[in-house]
Amino acid sequence: MKRKKRDTPGRRIAQAIIAQYKPKSVAEMQAALKEVFGPMFEAMLNGEMESHLGYEPNSREEKETTNRRNGYFDKTIKTSMGETAIEMPRDRQASFDSIILPKHKRDVSDIENKVLAMYARGMSQRDISATIDDIYGFKLSAEQISKITDYVLEEQENWQNRTLAPFYPFLFVDCLFVPIKRDYETKECAVYNILGIRVDGRKEILGLWIQDSESKHAWMQIFDELKSRGVQEVGFISMDGVSGLEEGAKAIFPEVVVQRCIVHLIRNSLKYVPTRDYKVFTAHLKKIYGAPSIKACRVEFERFCQVWAKYPGAIAVWKRCFAYVEQLFDYPSAVRKIMYTTNAIEAVNSSFRKVTKRGSFPNDNSVFKLLYLRVVELQKKWADRPVANWSLVRNQLLLNDRLAALFDKFDR
Repeated sequence: MKRKKRDTPGRRIAQAIIAQYKPKSVAEMQAALKEVFGPMFEAMLNGEMESHLGYEPNSREEKETTNRRNGYFDKTIKTSMGETAIEMPRDRQASFDSIILPKHKRDVSDIENKVLAMYARGMSQRDISATIDDIYGFKLSAEQISKITDYVLEEQENWQNRTLAPFYPFLFVDCLFVPIKRDYETKECAVYNILGIRVDGRKEILGLWIQDSESKHAWMQIFDELKSRGVQEVGFISMDGVSGLEEGAKAIFPEVVVQRCIVHLIRNSLKYVPTRDYKVFTAHLKKIYGAPSIKACRVEFERFCQVWAKYPGAIAVWKRCFAYVEQLFDYPSAVRKIMYTTNAIEAVNSSFRKVTKRGSFPNDNSVFKLLYLRVVELQKKWADRPVANWSLVRNQLLLNDRLAALFDKFDR
């Protein structure tokens, strides 16, 4: 049975705006909202004036002050929807100074920006409302906050569908799980995330996708989407051990080198090792993947299998995946340091978890809004900061014929 939508004040206002302005496009709707914003702001200012003077307009009661209203003056303010003309109330003693629009201030879009910034940091709507009340002296309802944050959905959609670079030397793929309400119950849904390193060494989040669970079919669809958005070639893809992911990636990018994350292999093998042996066990593993050459790596692996034979489950993890360890030594040390782990994208997901831990989300859009705003913050941080030692990494990549040809083709 379809749930009936509530007749909220916001819905009634929206219906009145549509009935009055009859918008037929997004641009016309924004123009209508811009026209409505002015009177709303004037009402708030008049409320402030009433509080300042201590009496309502046209009141005949005895007043505690000799100060009186003194008409209005025109002022143009800047909002996120553009410039809007308003009538600013004034008093005879010129002592009124608005909290939400102080003297000499014309830009009020910062209120919306502050709401978006707080939302991006994972603050609840209640906390945002309380903070705005502390700063500006008025409250924003949950519905108003939701409308402000909804402005980013179109921006997020454009970002999600943007054209991507034709070549990424490195991609890192991973999932995190977020509780989202689906069909009247809360379900842990998979948020797919891909981090790329461009030819200039700068990081870029390629997109976010939400599915009910993590699967090779979903990853294959995502890789196919990357292809349709302009990605022609990928150097390396670093991943955890999701079954079928490698096949899905190579179906779309046949020449890509897929690397299993060594850190994930360590974690998987530690499941079979008692806690008391963790330190010595992991130190021995480091001698394998951190060996100076492939020959030394193989010798150390044979020794490792003998020393730790008492933990056959742990040995089996490494025997099944030893080809990925050997593959590392096809490339110089600076390249190996980047490709051997998915730590880069796990750091991104850790940042996401900080803002998604507040509880379940009502729908996919609420997750997209929050994570997209977090992406914007991260991209600002990365804007002028290539990955460490990128010049060395790039030079070592150019020693590989296939990668050298890709850099020559796409880095012009």
